[in-house]
Amino acid sequence: MRIVWQIEKQRGNYRPSLNFTLELEEYEQRLAVEAVNVRSLIPRIEAPHQMYCLPGRFERAAGWCPLDYHWLAAPFFRDGSRHGFIRLPFRESGSYPEVEQSFTLLRETHEEVVRQAYSWEPISESHRMDISPDGRRAIAAKLTAERLLAF
Repeated sequence: MRIVWQIEKQRGNYRPSLNFTLELEEYEQRLAVEAVNVRSLIPRIEAPHQMYCLPGRFERAAGWCPLDYHWLAAPFFRDGSRHGFIRLPFRESGSYPEVEQSFTLLRETHEEVVRQAYSWEPISESHRMDISPDGRRAIAAKLTAERLLAF
């Protein structure tokens, strides 16, 4: 799975936004692997519809602690890709190591599912079964009798 992300933030009190794309490799799609979900380390913020966060409010308030975290999901094998957007909490440091850690967690979980699916070998079997010798003897005698009497 290919993961590409970008974090952008405007100057000022604006919150950063995370845009990401997850794309399955062709062989992953052919394996029909399930779409795994992981609870990320990316905190959910209050009022994510607001592009800004003023000092002392929401995540910029003293003692703020996230109550919930975002979930990340690999793409469904039929779709092959997934695009996402998450508004990140404002941080003066501008550092978001949990984004890479979360995508690493998603990738590792997904790769485990791929390894498991890949271990199930393809099967191609064909068989043929005819009438048993006992059945053949029982029917042959009756068929022969019918043919002789049919004249």
